[in-house]
Amino acid sequence: MSEWIIGTIGEFGYLGIFLLMLLESVFPPIPSELIIPFAGFAAARGDLDLFGVIAAATLGAVVGMIPWYVAGRLFGLGRLRALANRFGRLFTLNGDQLDLATAWFRRYGPAIVFFGRLLPIVRTLISVPAGLARMPAPLFFAASALGALLWNAILVGAGYVLNEHYDLVEAALDPLTMLVLAAVVVLYIYRLITWRPSRAR
Repeated sequence: MSEWIIGTIGEFGYLGIFLLMLLESVFPPIPSELIIPFAGFAAARGDLDLFGVIAAATLGAVVGMIPWYVAGRLFGLGRLRALANRFGRLFTLNGDQLDLATAWFRRYGPAIVFFGRLLPIVRTLISVPAGLARMPAPLFFAASALGALLWNAILVGAGYVLNEHYDLVEAALDPLTMLVLAAVVVLYIYRLITWRPSRAR
């Protein structure tokens, strides 16, 4: 995958970075931890502008969030609540928990979206509950853009500073990606085992 990422950035420049980050936002298994340090390396060599790299990466990340956010809004909380009450074990949610989670998200949504953009896997999935909670689009995209901007700046800076040793960034961040993924799987299994239907109203 590394060679493909390097080849895409080398051939298409800013457009390649934009498209890779858009794909990363839509398809979580392609991590930005692999994409952006290479772009920072290209900036360090003088092939690309440092701020142009950050801008292209952030724009791609934000545009890639749109399908998940729109899907959440179109699907709707009412429909999801009905599914949770019928097939709740699969979602590891019942109707009561979904109501509580939505209320919590509506209250702290912008902060959740901002910090969620800093975590692998979560950065993609966080757009769905934002849409379900009907977070105002300008607020959602502002929080998402700021979170993506911060994370991209960190990764680009790491690739820029380490220069040809960009492989050290991959070696340091790859375990973090796997740890978050493992935590998500363990949490899902736990909730699957302990799930109970909604209390009768």
